[in-house]
Amino acid sequence: MTTLNHFGQPIGDALPDWQPRERPAPVQLDGLWCHLEPLSCERHSQDLFNAWHSIDDNRDWTYLAVDRPATQADCDVFISQQEKSQDPLFFAVIDNETQRAVGSVSLMRIDAVNGVAEIGWVNWSPLMKRTRFGTEAIYLLQRYLFNTLKYRRCEWKCHSLNEPSKLAAKRFGFEYEGMFRQAIINKGHNRDTCWYSLLDYEWPASKAAFDHWLSADNFSAQGQQKKRLEEFR
Repeated sequence: MTTLNHFGQPIGDALPDWQPRERPAPVQLDGLWCHLEPLSCERHSQDLFNAWHSIDDNRDWTYLAVDRPATQADCDVFISQQEKSQDPLFFAVIDNETQRAVGSVSLMRIDAVNGVAEIGWVNWSPLMKRTRFGTEAIYLLQRYLFNTLKYRRCEWKCHSLNEPSKLAAKRFGFEYEGMFRQAIINKGHNRDTCWYSLLDYEWPASKAAFDHWLSADNFSAQGQQKKRLEEFR
């Protein structure tokens, strides 16, 4: 039922018990196959440099705001800058088997008053392709936002021409909301930005799908998935 004010105008559902939430903190988020830990130059820069340079070109950096660090020294500077940031708040993705960093990601545009945060700076290395790590890392961030911090909304934004990111958003349960035209300039080129979101009341069903997909029963001895994540939704 639509809520009306004393003028008879619709004003949205009442939230009488809402209180501002805590801000995300630099905590460790544990998963079955990987875990996230606060990004650290000392602990992660060497591993990330090696992971990001496990292919000869920087095609995975096309849609990021920066280019791939060319040297280890450049990577140290890059990671040190991200390590100090509170928004975006950066995490390293750690392979539980090798205990090495294989990618990084952040929570950003954090709005604790309204319970909103975006998953951004998704910087997977080639070592994460065709693994469970990328999916589980996003799951761990969503679980932290919704289950632990009790946020209302999780956002995903990407370049309108970044087809893999748009497909990933849909696969991860985000709903497309629209495109912001000429939103920013990225590396000297126009960027239209696609917006996606997942809401707190949508999370339980999405979480159940993640839990089913990530379970050991869904993978063969060779690590091949038996059912796609979309089939559990």
